[in-house]
Amino acid sequence: MGDYTSEANHLLKEFYIPNYLLEHDSEVEQPLHIPICPVIVFINSRSGGQLGSDLIITYRMLLNKNQVFDLGEEAPDKVLHRVYGNLERLKFNGHTNAAEIQNRLRLIVAGGDGTASWLLGVVSDLKLANPPPIATVPLGTGNNLPFSFGWGKKNPGTDRHAVHLFLDQVMTAKEMKIDSWHVVMRMPTPKSGSCDPIPLDLPQSLHSFQRVAETDLLNTEGYQTFRGGFWNYFSMGMDAQVSYAFHSERKMHPEKFKNQLANQATYAKLGCTQGWFFSSLVHPHSRNIAQLAEVKVMRRSGHWEKLHISSSIRSIICLNLPSFSGGLNPWGTPNKRKKQDRNLTAPYVDDGLFEIVGFRNAWHGLVLLAPKGHGTRLAQTNRVRFKFHKSVVDHTYMRMDGEPWKQPLSEDGDKVIVEISHLGQVKMLATQNCNAKSIHDPTTHLSTSSYDDDEEEVESSSDESSSDESDEDPEERRKFGAANTFKLLEDLEAVHFS
Repeated sequence: MGDYTSEANHLLKEFYIPNYLLEHDSEVEQPLHIPICPVIVFINSRSGGQLGSDLIITYRMLLNKNQVFDLGEEAPDKVLHRVYGNLERLKFNGHTNAAEIQNRLRLIVAGGDGTASWLLGVVSDLKLANPPPIATVPLGTGNNLPFSFGWGKKNPGTDRHAVHLFLDQVMTAKEMKIDSWHVVMRMPTPKSGSCDPIPLDLPQSLHSFQRVAETDLLNTEGYQTFRGGFWNYFSMGMDAQVSYAFHSERKMHPEKFKNQLANQATYAKLGCTQGWFFSSLVHPHSRNIAQLAEVKVMRRSGHWEKLHISSSIRSIICLNLPSFSGGLNPWGTPNKRKKQDRNLTAPYVDDGLFEIVGFRNAWHGLVLLAPKGHGTRLAQTNRVRFKFHKSVVDHTYMRMDGEPWKQPLSEDGDKVIVEISHLGQVKMLATQNCNAKSIHDPTTHLSTSSYDDDEEEVESSSDESSSDESDEDPEERRKFGAANTFKLLEDLEAVHFS
């Protein structure tokens, strides 16, 4: 036991960041030691029942308490502005170890998929010269991001030994880039209807514009414009409705959601009560995707094509990672014939494409439990646009990276528009046996004929074409709106939505 403690303490030195590297007014400590794997830890204390709070205690006990942050108390953009500002000042003053720390720095984020996406958006918007890679601790219910990159989907232990093991994995993890996807949503202020003009409880990754550029074609009085981004998925329809019911219930009765197993059981129960298993009987036909919106995908630059969607599809998912609803892969791996006939490929996380998949109901989703199961493959693209019709319903449900909301729709003919497009890439940390695959990894380009079924697709993505231009100003696609760009040696300003 004594040998283990000594070895563990020696290992912790390689993650420890002293105060003078974190805070501007701290004295330089001697002797100087440059850790192999310095980490900054962000933990959502509200995630995982009591687990988030317990993890904060353990990490602060093992590391410098000032390198472990509770996201309920301080936002990550303010922390990283302060830390990187201090590192740049030290570098300017000749402290070469500050440059080494900056080059070796890794981030850890513990929370649900929404929390992880928040930090990814902040790192992306900071526009750092050498952004740190990010490891994710699964503290949510679905945990699709951690599962994709090999960190598991079960809530972790919070004791010293469990944290030691996780830190050891972080040190040996490989870096892998992941595509980031920009979302712009424009909607008119409703003149009537039961919904609020502004969606309530928007996810952290979706922010309101304070203003839009004069060149923006939708810069029209009476519109609200939102932007944000996702790394895992954007979904709309019945699945998002179930998720919204779950989040609403958890907000009203947090005492009932103390562990992952109970949360998953409640989620399944809500799937039944919301009609996801019997949607043909209880789900209005007017809420099906084809009745709600016209969907177009960009096949080549400047050329949009209408995507034909079966009238039975009740959920549509734009998927970037091979994990949805707690580790299921809705896209699967198309076989050689599908690759030739429809130009479909395996889902890579860094190929500049996302996969669009449709589901009719929960029974359709259960095919994912089969080894070769998948949803209805609709398209692979780098851009999609949803234009919502004048509808008999006044709202629908949407979800990004685990965070759902109730989206108002216009009843007077003005269209709500959601457009998704490629923005850039962020560096993740992945274990050696992770599910996420890179298009640049030669080991992923093996024959895939044995990984897919031979059944016919329910529908194709051939459609009529159009050539209307994008309504989105390119200037507004450079950031998510999660953080101010980091500027060298400038005084920190209060965070605002640019």
